[in-house]
Amino acid sequence: MNFLWPQFLWFMAALPLLVLLYVWMLRRKRKTALKYASLSIVKEAMGARQGLKRHIPPLLFLFAMAAMLFAASRPVAVITLPSNQQTIILAMDVSGSMRATDVQPSRLVAAQNAAKAFITELPRHVKVGIVAFAGSAQVAQLPTINREDLVTAIDRFQLQRATATGNAIVISLATLFPDDGIDLQSLQTGRDRQKGFAIDAEKKEKKVREPVAPGSYTSAAIIMLTDGQRTTGVDPIEAAKLAADRGIRVYTVGIGTVDGETIGFEGWSMRVRLDEETLKQIATKTNAEYFYAGTAADLKKVYESLSSKLTVEKKETEISALFAMAAAGLALLSAALSLLWFNRIL
Repeated sequence: MNFLWPQFLWFMAALPLLVLLYVWMLRRKRKTALKYASLSIVKEAMGARQGLKRHIPPLLFLFAMAAMLFAASRPVAVITLPSNQQTIILAMDVSGSMRATDVQPSRLVAAQNAAKAFITELPRHVKVGIVAFAGSAQVAQLPTINREDLVTAIDRFQLQRATATGNAIVISLATLFPDDGIDLQSLQTGRDRQKGFAIDAEKKEKKVREPVAPGSYTSAAIIMLTDGQRTTGVDPIEAAKLAADRGIRVYTVGIGTVDGETIGFEGWSMRVRLDEETLKQIATKTNAEYFYAGTAADLKKVYESLSSKLTVEKKETEISALFAMAAAGLALLSAALSLLWFNRIL
């Protein structure tokens, strides 16, 4: 626990002085008390229990004073609170390799099931958007709180060729920041320039955004799932830098084989390998995390972990109000017991 105004803690030294003052007043009271012949009878009637009772209200008041001093010192503690995450973009790989069955019943179906379970577990106020990517990237569903629309969008996935992980990040950013004029076309090179995956910068006034600390934007995040390595489109590390400059965390999830294998279907075959190194770099650059899922069960656990990370967060929070409430409660209890037992306040 830290304190914003620790200088107020010096007043805690006055509490032992109050205890000494209380003891001195008790002794002084005994010396000045009248000695009645029947005083011993009164003491016997009161008993040790009654003698102890009279010290309880002052003790509670002392604790109230200590709590008030703690509150005045403005204590700060790291506590777990509901996250203010408002929008999550799920960027999901729909390249041909996602039909592989090393993750049962297939990589694609396992990813779809895990994504739908993840959406169901999120708080209802959190918006979710879907970006599907293969050789291109497109918004399958704009951010919404309508879970049925999201499930429908996920069920509509169609497998395509190639993998453009960088494009997925850029399109996700363009969805989160529609007024920034993020231009995918200007980031692409060679033949990819001809594919027209661009946000019309002429129709949108570009918003100049100063770079912020990676991971500092707490109102949105991107979760990207893929089973391969980039074969076309924007460099994913360059795209990750765009996300980092806007404070957006990009959590990456790898599914499938790390060593690489040949997958055949519809009369042709392809060699696929999970590019874990790049996925780790993307997560590190954006102050997020990388997860590997080798099975459908692993993938489900990954999404469960992400759900807990994105819906709650540990924050350094001032807890002065808690100590102030405790001080008020103790002071009221002290006064109430004193009135109840002795018909006076302290």
